[in-house]
Amino acid sequence: MEKKTQKSQTAVQAQSKILSKPRIFFGLLCIVFAGVLTISFISYLLNWKSDQSQAGELLDKTIKSANIFGKLGQWLGKIFIYESIGIAAFIIAFLFVVFGTMILKKKIFKPWMTFGHSLFFICWLPIFFGAVTKGQGVLGGVYGFQIMDTLMSMIGSVGLWVVLVVSIALYFILEFNLRPSSIKNKLDSINENTIGRVKAMMPNSEEDFEADQELAEETTEEQQEKVTVQEVFETPKKTEKLPEVKIEEPKLNPIITPNQTSFNEEKEENFSNSVSLPLETPSSLPKTNPQDAFDVTPQKTTVEDISFKVEVAPVVDILEDSDKQSQELVDMHGLYDHKLDLAKFQMPRIDLLKDYGNEEISINKEELEENKNKIVGLLKNFNVGIAEIKATIGPTVTLYEIVPEAGIRVASIKKLQDDIALNLSALGIRIIAPMPGKGTIGIEVPRKNPTMVSMRSVIASHKFQNTDMDLPVVFGKTISNEIFMADLSKMPHLLMAGATGQGKSVGINAILTSLLYKKHPSELKFVMVDPKKVELSLYSKIERHYLAKLPDAEEAIITDTNKVINTLNSLCIEMDQRYDLLKNAFCKNLKEYNKKFAERKLNPENGHRYLPYIVLVVDEFADLIMTAGKEVELPIARLAQLARAVGIHLIVATQRPSVNVITGMIKANFPARAAFRVISSVDSRTILDSPGADQLIGKGDMLYFNGNEILRLQCAFVDTPEVERLAEFIGEQKGYASAFLLPEYVSDEGTSTVGAFDPNEKDALFEDAARIIVSTQQGSTSMLQRQLKLGYNRAGRIMDQLEASGIVGGFNGAKAREVLISDLHSLEQFLEDLRN
Repeated sequence: MEKKTQKSQTAVQAQSKILSKPRIFFGLLCIVFAGVLTISFISYLLNWKSDQSQAGELLDKTIKSANIFGKLGQWLGKIFIYESIGIAAFIIAFLFVVFGTMILKKKIFKPWMTFGHSLFFICWLPIFFGAVTKGQGVLGGVYGFQIMDTLMSMIGSVGLWVVLVVSIALYFILEFNLRPSSIKNKLDSINENTIGRVKAMMPNSEEDFEADQELAEETTEEQQEKVTVQEVFETPKKTEKLPEVKIEEPKLNPIITPNQTSFNEEKEENFSNSVSLPLETPSSLPKTNPQDAFDVTPQKTTVEDISFKVEVAPVVDILEDSDKQSQELVDMHGLYDHKLDLAKFQMPRIDLLKDYGNEEISINKEELEENKNKIVGLLKNFNVGIAEIKATIGPTVTLYEIVPEAGIRVASIKKLQDDIALNLSALGIRIIAPMPGKGTIGIEVPRKNPTMVSMRSVIASHKFQNTDMDLPVVFGKTISNEIFMADLSKMPHLLMAGATGQGKSVGINAILTSLLYKKHPSELKFVMVDPKKVELSLYSKIERHYLAKLPDAEEAIITDTNKVINTLNSLCIEMDQRYDLLKNAFCKNLKEYNKKFAERKLNPENGHRYLPYIVLVVDEFADLIMTAGKEVELPIARLAQLARAVGIHLIVATQRPSVNVITGMIKANFPARAAFRVISSVDSRTILDSPGADQLIGKGDMLYFNGNEILRLQCAFVDTPEVERLAEFIGEQKGYASAFLLPEYVSDEGTSTVGAFDPNEKDALFEDAARIIVSTQQGSTSMLQRQLKLGYNRAGRIMDQLEASGIVGGFNGAKAREVLISDLHSLEQFLEDLRN
């Protein structure tokens, strides 16, 4: 019976430990919800000023919240913190953890005691923080502010603090049993555990110190050694006959030195065990010369008598043979100087750029005051209160930063963009709500009298002249009138877009000018693609200094679409070759590789060479996509994905930023984007993934997106005569024998001939397709699909056979193929010849 009872009790306990699925679900749900509350509360405390007006608008997609859990987290923070109990809301999250552990049958907390403590602090903390902050902020919440305000009006400030201190003191006294006797016992125990242990560790005056113990041990050892020496010279009393040993005259020094102490002790032991002399006492030993006998009496030595030698360890040369050779070469010839080929090359002077006079920003207080009053009045008409407003004056735009009053929705201000533009009688009004990293809302208003930003002013600036960027690009000035620069090697590629006449070509010239002013011809090469044939032609004078081209190309600036395709593929070959060089040199990027080469650690006989940066500039990308399509897009995408580490960077500009031109594959690999004024917000979203570029005012007004934030800039102005003078100054100097030659690329097109066509393998519909093509004089694969009701793959194979046989020409991008046979009669003769 007892065994059965025990088994039944064990079974009941096992069943009680098994949790049902609802318990597990609701327990974990409470714990997860507690985590969500905690993170939402923390995020709300960090961003409550900018997001407090958005609470309750959960379904409004135009509103964005800075809370980690979005508008839901911001709403929870406002309900529990702002409108309720302030920072004590974290106790609510803690109680959900307690509920979850109770449901999961985990005895971690004592429920009733935990609830009691939590209830006290839920009541006390809001009042305390309300008294500390005097109602400012959200730490006390509405509850804390109201109770604090009521108590303040009834008992005053001193009475309020007395109530708070007395209540928390009573709580600790009742909870922790803080009577005077118990406090005294606690202090006594603390003294015993701290001061008592320290006293116990300290030595008494009667106890021996460590030095005394060592002295006593040395005295004892000395006495033992003397006894051992006396035993050695006593006559052995054993009855056993010991073997006689011949004693040779020792060659060692009889005086015992400190370095020989251990050796002599071993000799004494062996001597006492194995030597038998017919002498009974030490006094009967024959007197010998001190140089011929051992002095076995140990001598006491002092520290001064010990010989002390200091040896410096030699420096171990850990350099490998190749490093030694490179170091020897550096010592003999110095570091490799890549500028020696053009050692007398002079960098362009500042005076080549035009001086447009004083560019200081003039502050028009009347205009600022007028715009401020209009903005405040308009917002007041729409019941939008403003707590603070600040103006920052830029070259072309003035930024008004406003702080709305509590309870004002940010979306309500953002919707007033057109009304503000109407009221200010200005174009290009742009509202930034909220400002990144600030608790304000920005309103950008164009100035009536903008200030020009010349290229000379930014090039001559201290910031540009002393920069340590690898490829410094100076765009212009920000709204706060600061010079803005970026490193092209860090971008690593730039995508530019803008309508005609809005400053896109000037922006390209500004980028090229800043690079020409900073980099030596041996450090930088340009590959320029100009389908319009007139935008980049100014740079043809610097061909032997800065430009790169194919070996068989006549001109370095590429205008023909077919040559563009070959050049892009040649750049891909150059990229692959550079990666092979980096792999063999064990380098990760171009900067490390060139540093190793300059230190003469790489052998030029193994193919290593100094690698300059290569910048590909494409002025009108949309035209290339229209004429060549995938043949251009694929190498561009491949270069954008891989070429950064080997120093090949892309600058692609287009007038039409539509999705069929700037595809997803290209956008994904161009994190840096510059947008000048575009026509519609759709184009702005295509280039920047956000609106705003359609609100620009033109004339160099641009938005720059670096992958994190959007900055409004005024692009520096460089005129065509300035670029001509710069190109002439460089072109008149001694250059290389030719432009930088890219690897040769052999196109696969045009390799098929009539001789390579096998009539026996032609498609059954080959002749019908040939008649359709010749009769319509249109070499289109899609037309064959419609006319012959074929799939794309079969129609494509038939078109390849027609090209191989010589009926149609080669692939011509988006255009139809050229038909090489003019009429059906000639076609029939041609087909008859094929049959025979």
